[in-house]
Amino acid sequence: VGMAAPAALQRSVVSPAGRHTASLIFLHGSGDTGQGARTWIKQILNQDMAFQHIKVIYPTAPARIPFFPINTAGSSVWNLKKAISNDCPEHIESIDSMCQGLTDLINDEVKNGIAKNRILIGGFSMGGGMAMHLAYRFHQDLAGVFALSSFLNKDSAVYQALKINESVLPELFQCHGTADELVLYSWGEETNKMLKSLGVSTSLHTFPNLHHELSKIEIEKLKTWIIKKLPVEAAKRN
Repeated sequence: VGMAAPAALQRSVVSPAGRHTASLIFLHGSGDTGQGARTWIKQILNQDMAFQHIKVIYPTAPARIPFFPINTAGSSVWNLKKAISNDCPEHIESIDSMCQGLTDLINDEVKNGIAKNRILIGGFSMGGGMAMHLAYRFHQDLAGVFALSSFLNKDSAVYQALKINESVLPELFQCHGTADELVLYSWGEETNKMLKSLGVSTSLHTFPNLHHELSKIEIEKLKTWIIKKLPVEAAKRN
């Protein structure tokens, strides 16, 4: 039985200060919300992650039945998996159904006049994993992908798709703490090496003593990369 098409995702939005010419989609970690991720970044920076020309969108994953043993009545997760491990098989139905909902979000931006090469997608933890599926399997014409404390499974569908890929791929900006006890640094490193071997231009920024969390230096580095990938466009002359 196919999963029903997901309802439009709820989202928290930071509008650009000036003319909107690019968009950034940030996917939260498991059990969080778009608003939660935005608030977390705001606490770290003492202000929103905001730009002159880039709209920042924090969607919220739909609430699902609990996945691995966390005693909650349903967590906002991007896909269902049995365990946090890099050799646990991917739950491809839930990933693909979510990619559909996120594709609708991308299409909303395109309808607003934003070209796909002016849209970046990324996220924290499971959100970063989801962003890699979305970009490398379905939207290879996006401006770039970022993955913070994230990984892909050893035999990920992303790797299978890239083995037969011919097109130019979005660049990947990855960050990972060496003290991460939830998503091991080695899993992030292995993901980076695999994607690089499959033709993705990648960078991996290592943060000593950083646990499964975000840091100020990391977000500042990310912001610099975002502006490099989505520069301010010169005003069009008539």
